[in-house]
Amino acid sequence: MSDQPSAIAPPTGAEPDLAHHGDAEATAGLIDLAVNVRQARPPDWLTGPIAATLTDLARYPDPASARAAVAARHRRHPNEVLLTAGAAEGFVLIAQALRGVRRPVVVHPQFTEPEAALRAAGHPVERVLLDPADDFRLDPSRVPADADLVMIGNPTNPTSVLHPAQTVAALARPGRVLVVDEAFADTTIAPGRTGEPESLAERRDLPGLLVLRSLTKTWGLAGLRIGYLLGAAELLSRLAAVQPLWAVSTPALAAASACATDVAVQAEREIAAELAADRDHLVARLTGLPGVRVVGRPASAFVLLHLPGATPIRAALRERGWAVRRGDTFPGLGPDWLRVAVRDRNTTDAFIDVLRETMEA
Repeated sequence: MSDQPSAIAPPTGAEPDLAHHGDAEATAGLIDLAVNVRQARPPDWLTGPIAATLTDLARYPDPASARAAVAARHRRHPNEVLLTAGAAEGFVLIAQALRGVRRPVVVHPQFTEPEAALRAAGHPVERVLLDPADDFRLDPSRVPADADLVMIGNPTNPTSVLHPAQTVAALARPGRVLVVDEAFADTTIAPGRTGEPESLAERRDLPGLLVLRSLTKTWGLAGLRIGYLLGAAELLSRLAAVQPLWAVSTPALAAASACATDVAVQAEREIAAELAADRDHLVARLTGLPGVRVVGRPASAFVLLHLPGATPIRAALRERGWAVRRGDTFPGLGPDWLRVAVRDRNTTDAFIDVLRETMEA
């Protein structure tokens, strides 16, 4: 393991652009490998209930039914579910509601919105930077013992690392709020295991645990904005107190209910299995390129790769019609890192051909 200090304050020099996201790279006309949203059309069992709400928009949204459906999926009580306008709103609610925390820590590299939300609310954020030489795996001892708010992704965006559940759970303790971003948990699969490997969504025994989920990735609903938080009722009530009234629209509530059904869960597992095969194909093709290192064993809908000279290569790829995600906006990475979304095999093969030609030019 690295001998870096367990936590470091943000550097005083140039800072990563925490507000930069993949959609800024996926401009019109480019083949999009920068955004992690699945591009297939949502199924009829999902689009039907959403469309049916469009004739009943005069009434204010009522989240009760959707909350109950999500709770049943995760074997929780409805008061242990808080529906949000996308996962990003969940980070804002956490930052606004938990202003009393003294030492918030964000484990990086990871999605930048948790830290951005904390900073916008005036929190003095510290960072734990995981070690690229160890494939960005989590060592709980790296997190300061007196951190009273800890935020981590699992599987982590952008590294695609899936930390063992027991390793993440080791971060929980009395007096600490542990936020686990599981926006991509439904993309994970493990041979011989059912359900979502390493998810803490059903754990009710860990003090201060908040699990954040998104329905926008697998089901292609980024424009609809729907996600939710799972945790103890008392903790969620603090977050609900700072949430705007009627924050989640009626169509989004219909999506939440539909995505909590047995049909949806089974479909997720099938999609995750297909994704794993497509991901293996992408990793095999990437590792066949000289100078490219894929991080660890990717577990989600994207892979992180180290490629010296990635900045001009990324620019050249754009000129040839391809968008990939730059890595230098993630704390703990830099200009020689790229994130690439998993797509179908034909798209992957075409991309690898262009990437090879670009690297050889």
